[in-house]
Amino acid sequence: MYTRYRKLKVNDVLVFPEGVSAKQAAAAFVNPLTALGMLSTMRLKGHTALVHTAAASNLGQMLNKLCLADGVQLVNIVRSPEQEKVLKAIGAKHIVNSTAPDFREQLIAAVKTTGATLAFDAVGGGPLAGQILAAMEEALVADAPAADQYGSRTHKQVYTYGRLDLAPTTIPPTVGMAWGIGGWLLFSHLARIGQEATQKLRERVANEITTTFASSYTREISLTEALDPDIIRGYGRAKTGEKYLLVPSNE
Repeated sequence: MYTRYRKLKVNDVLVFPEGVSAKQAAAAFVNPLTALGMLSTMRLKGHTALVHTAAASNLGQMLNKLCLADGVQLVNIVRSPEQEKVLKAIGAKHIVNSTAPDFREQLIAAVKTTGATLAFDAVGGGPLAGQILAAMEEALVADAPAADQYGSRTHKQVYTYGRLDLAPTTIPPTVGMAWGIGGWLLFSHLARIGQEATQKLRERVANEITTTFASSYTREISLTEALDPDIIRGYGRAKTGEKYLLVPSNE
């Protein structure tokens, strides 16, 4: 990885349009393909709308742009007014602040408006996944009252794809009986859909790397700077909206 030239299999190479820089293309894999993979999963599983947590992240912004372009309803869960502003600036329609006193009511209303029955959760631990499932259940029962004590028969699903919170995940008893929670990994999803479908996703990333999938960086650092304790404390925070670009040539 420290050489100027490298021999690779053609399937491992992604060709970008003329004029795309190495810096622009550097973040073309995990975040863009994860955003596309979320929509791909939604369609494969028969859902029509999404809920996403830690939604003001670089990935969350890409997912918003994708959903707006593809006409998919998306509920964004954030943790601060500043994060709300970030998403509003790119046209996000449904934003819910998990620190607001009326978070539960906001979430139920947004889920009911969008019809979301699928969520991707970057937080992982704590009560948030359960709160999302409970909001989905309440929205479903409000539209079509349950026939019995078991609640709505519509399946509700939360996929955990991150662990920002390492506490146990808690699920309340108000989620009904038609629900699921599990892990979601990009590599497993790409293997599931196969090489041809994966290549189509990669080509979309290449064609939209300066628009839908553009990444912004808090700071560009060299390999030497990456070992500086003060800089490590900066990128080690894993803070929403802060991304560092490692540029070996800056040495």
